[in-house]
Amino acid sequence: MKLRDELPVDHHLASVYRYGAGFCGLVLLAFAALGFADALSPFRTGGGTVAGMTTNVALSVISTVVGLALLGGAVIGGNVASTLNIVVGALFFLSGFAHIFVLDRPANILGFGMSNVIFSFVMGLFIATFGMYGRVSSKLSHDNPYWAARHPEQAAREESAVRSGLPGASDGV
Repeated sequence: MKLRDELPVDHHLASVYRYGAGFCGLVLLAFAALGFADALSPFRTGGGTVAGMTTNVALSVISTVVGLALLGGAVIGGNVASTLNIVVGALFFLSGFAHIFVLDRPANILGFGMSNVIFSFVMGLFIATFGMYGRVSSKLSHDNPYWAARHPEQAAREESAVRSGLPGASDGV
């Protein structure tokens, strides 16, 4: 299945992916802006606190890049935004796991605290959920383009039944 081919341009799921990416991108940009406003040293591991989380300039730069990438995905929309949300969500999870092991160690160059780790997990879940919405489920409706891409023979049979006007053909069962 090619990720870029199965979602029609005007499908309602595209707006979920777009708004999710845009919202999460804006949250990250706001966090980055507050970190830059503190003008912390780039790799200070004892960084200042912004919105209850520790930060430094390096973390603000990363937050800016990821936030801009998510906003770019929101502008493009569709499967690009969905795939980007899934990838960024997974990276947030990996970051949370990685930073659990470097808390209070010199390797913690981004100055993560436990609140940052929790934020990584929550934000990762939030972003990935936006990306997977209507795309990953065992009970997708039969009019969903992702279901149709996974079950092309049955989708073709149902489509031909709808075109021929058979009763109950449009129920998706």
